[in-house]
This record gives sequence, C-alpha cells and structure tokens, in this order.
Amino acid sequence: MVFPGYVFSSERVTLTEAIKIALEQNHEIKAFRSSLLAQREGVGVARSFLLPRIAFEERAARTNNPPQVFMMKLNQQRFGLTDFELNNLNNPPPTTDYQTMLSFEQPVFAMKSFLGFSMAKLEHAAKNDEYLRKKEEIALAVTQAYFRVRTVREFLTVTETGLQDTKEHVRIAEVRYKNGVGLYADLLRSQTALTEAEQRQVRAKKDLAVSQRWLGLLLGKSEATNILDEKIDIAVLGIDHYQDLASARWDVKAMEKRYQNARNNVKRAESSYLPYVGMGGSYQFNDPRRLFGTEGESWYVNAFLRWDLFDGAGREYERSKAQYQMAEAQEYLSGLKKQVSFKVQEAYLAVEETKKNLELSEAALKTAEEGKRLIKSRYENSLSPIVDLLDTQLYLDRARADYVARENDYHLAIINLGYEGGIILKELKIE
Repeated sequence: MVFPGYVFSSERVTLTEAIKIALEQNHEIKAFRSSLLAQREGVGVARSFLLPRIAFEERAARTNNPPQVFMMKLNQQRFGLTDFELNNLNNPPPTTDYQTMLSFEQPVFAMKSFLGFSMAKLEHAAKNDEYLRKKEEIALAVTQAYFRVRTVREFLTVTETGLQDTKEHVRIAEVRYKNGVGLYADLLRSQTALTEAEQRQVRAKKDLAVSQRWLGLLLGKSEATNILDEKIDIAVLGIDHYQDLASARWDVKAMEKRYQNARNNVKRAESSYLPYVGMGGSYQFNDPRRLFGTEGESWYVNAFLRWDLFDGAGREYERSKAQYQMAEAQEYLSGLKKQVSFKVQEAYLAVEETKKNLELSEAALKTAEEGKRLIKSRYENSLSPIVDLLDTQLYLDRARADYVARENDYHLAIINLGYEGGIILKELKIE
C-alpha cells in the first residue's frame, strides 16, 4: 500500500539479519567492545609491575662543592695526587660532570603486584562476560523493535481494512437514504465513523514510520529499516530447563568473578604486611667535557629487601575496607541469583499468559466477524439500526488489532524467556 506524505524504508531485513547487523554496528555494542579492549590493556599494565624497569638517564652538573668535586673526578677516573693537596681539597676549582647511566630494577618477591596481575585478568574475564550479556541484551532490543514494526505494519493493514468496510457502510447508508428507506442521521453517523477510521489510519502510519526508525537506530543506521517476515519456531520447555540454564547466565558469571576478585582484594590488602624483595643495577659513564662522554665508566649491582613496619595504620584500614567490599559483592551476587530466578519464572508465566490471550483473541475475532456479518445483513434488511452496524464494525476492528498484537506478544514472550534463560542467541540460531 502507498501512503502519500509518508516515506517508509525500502531496506528490508529478517530478524536474524537484523540481529547480526546490530551485533556488529550497534553503537552501544561498539562502545562496549572498546571498553573490553581497554580492560584487556589493563592486564598488560598490571603485568608491567612484575617485569624489569629499565631507565636511561643523562645528567649535566657543575659545582665547586669539595665532596661533589671529589666524587666527580673519581667517577671520571682522572683523580690525581695533586687533588690531595689541602688547597685543592678545601677549595677545588669548579668542575663539570656529564653522567650517562643505564639502570634496571627487577621485582623478585612482590606479592601485591602478583595479586594485582591476577585480579586484572579476572576483571577482564568478567568484562568479557558482561560483553556477551550485552550482546544478548541488544538481540532482545532488536527483537522487540522487529516485532514492533511487524505489529504496527499489521495494525496499518487492519486500519485499511476497517476503512474500506466503513466506506462500504457509508455507501449503503447513502443508497438507503436516497431510496427513501434510510435516515439522514444514519448517513451522518456513518460519515463520522469514516472520519474516525481515517484518523486511526493516520496514527498507524505515523507509528510505522517511528518504529522503522527505531529499528534502524538499533542497527547503527541513521535511516529507517523495514522488515521481512521470518518464521520463528522456538519450542517452549519446562521451567526447570530455563532455571538451570539461567544459573550460568553471562551476567551471573561476571558477578561471580567480581566476587572472587573482592576476595582477592582482601589478600592484596593483607600482602602489604609482607616484604618487597628486588634486585637492580646500573652502568654509567662520566665525562668532564661532553654529553654522552665515556672518559670514566662504572657499574653497580644490588639486591634489596624493603619491609614497611608501620605505615600509619593504612594497611589495617585497607584490609577492613576490602573485607566490607567483599561482603558487598557477596550480597550483590546472592541478590542477582534470586532476581534471575524470579525473572525466569515471570517470563515463563508471561509465555503461558500470552498463549492463552492469543487463543482468546482468535476466538473473539471469529465471533466479531460473524457478528458483523449478521448485523450487516439485518441492517440491509432494515432490521437493525446503523448504530448497531457501526458498533459491530468498531468491535471487529478492535478484535483484528488485538489478534495481531497478541500473536506478536506471544512470539516476543517466548524470545524473552530465552533471554532470561541466557540462551536467546542460541534459540534464534545466531551462534
């Protein structure tokens, strides 16, 4: 059908195609993907604290401070007997030193850094689980938009059918009035009903344009997107099946990993009581005349243990804070598991409800069609007023629209059950 003044999308996609496009092009998915990559780099940052730190340094200094001059000349390997003279020791001439140094430090025992690395990896794994759940969330949103387009499109067809029926009523009322067997009031009532039918069609056209635009937005597009009908055949199993699957949902797994990280954070806080053991060294050149000069050279190697015996009770507060955070994460995990179980049950009951409503709306549509047929026949034979015919037509239009809505609600409820069970992509054969 063509509706002047309304531009609808010419691009048409099935539900499967729409979800696949969204999982690649949706802006929220792309942003989450970048966040996941950033989290992965955080693992590298944590790892860096376990690897050697190598530094290069160049210094230039000039002084007449006796101890400094003494050390500069020793490093430059040009210290002589004249430097032991009292005047040279107490009042040395200004001396310049260019120092080039390459140094390194390697942790040997750094429990805090080791635990930090393990926590970064676990946090990245939790973020990846969240990303997988986000994909399911986007798939559900696309499904809802898809069925919204389909529902509104079929509503538009219903309004077109109702409009044509109402036009026929106007025609009959006009013929009866001209032939002297009908009332002018009946003609006016039928024309009013025609205007209302046209208004419903205008609203349906607007809703279709908006719903197509919404679908396009979820697909990462700036323009509207239309749909192709696709048969969606998903079997509904027992509720225990979905409850068992939901316990391993991606968001539940992510929260379990975060709880484990909260426990690790307690260990990390307690690791501040342990010493830090490392080793290091340097190789340096010293020269009195030029940068990067090599007149004097030396090297230095060391191993060290650093143990903070008291840090102002900061470690005690950090450990207490970590323990509270662990308790917080445990409560969130317990609450999430209970909420997931509830949402699965709610979704399962919604499937049963929408299925029953679909059966009832189908029966109501059949009775409305039969009632309209009988009232139309009675009106044409002057046995019923036009008010009855118009009321019956209104009921029929509502029954048609209701059936369309209930049918799509039923399919959407089944898909939502898969979402709550964490298997929406599998049931839609996306993965």
